[in-house]
Amino acid sequence: MTRTQEYTESPAILPSPDGTFGPCPTVMTEEELIRFLRIPEISIATNHRHVVENLKRMHGLPRIHLCGKAVYLVDSARQWLQQRVANSR
Repeated sequence: MTRTQEYTESPAILPSPDGTFGPCPTVMTEEELIRFLRIPEISIATNHRHVVENLKRMHGLPRIHLCGKAVYLVDSARQWLQQRVANSR
């Protein structure tokens, strides 16, 4: 098994707003995506939704729309991250 396969098969854990941790849902809302990507920890932006908008527009962050809202699949977000890492080498 390759390192990528091991990473993809491990369950994702998300920090909760109350500071605890729990399983990451398969389909994430924008707020869950913000926590998944750890944007509050790595960005100085005051509005984290603007960071997500930039990632969608300028970097092709994958999403689908359900009921008029953008949602993000964990597997697609992981694959997108892996591609960004591979392209930065």
